[in-house]
Amino acid sequence: MPIDLEKLADPRHTVVLLQECQEGVIGPNAVLPELAEAAREGLIPALARLTAAARRAGVRVVHCLAVTRTDGFGRHRNAPLFFAAQRSKNPLHEGTAAVEVARGIEVGPEDVIVTRRQGLTPFAYSELDPMLRNESIRTIVACGVSLNVAIPALTFEAVSAGYSVVVARDAVVGVPAAYGEAVLDNTLRAVATVTHTEELIAAWGA
Repeated sequence: MPIDLEKLADPRHTVVLLQECQEGVIGPNAVLPELAEAAREGLIPALARLTAAARRAGVRVVHCLAVTRTDGFGRHRNAPLFFAAQRSKNPLHEGTAAVEVARGIEVGPEDVIVTRRQGLTPFAYSELDPMLRNESIRTIVACGVSLNVAIPALTFEAVSAGYSVVVARDAVVGVPAAYGEAVLDNTLRAVATVTHTEELIAAWGA
């Protein structure tokens, strides 16, 4: 049965959520340089178009950022990804440029910034879920990085929490690129609506 994208992503109950689109993740000296390079090639321009259209249509834009204490106290130490982040030349320390929204992505005056200090996604470890529920949000447009870990995890948690998820395939990125495409086609398509930024923009009439 064809998905009615206009109904699913109605601005009255939809947000655009940017996952970890921050300098320390997709900017210079990022934790994972290959991922950052892939993001700069296509992701950032797509996000700029999508977020601008969302604001014109009245869709709230939410920037979800990962932050750690400068002394490392309380940080996760149970996965290789966390160790890589700590060893980075540009660690995600609070108060540094690494936790700022990546250059090329505008932060509008009504955008929301949500930070987390734990976990892989903002659902369990930030105020994101109650905030969205208080605004009667039903659909999340999931964007950002990465298709390797955080975007699938975010999608699974959102769907389990009762939200519908839309993923614009040019507004997410994974490495290698073929793997990212496989995740979209073989995993996320089973639990989310996979589309393109231009189709969302058209659905919003923006």
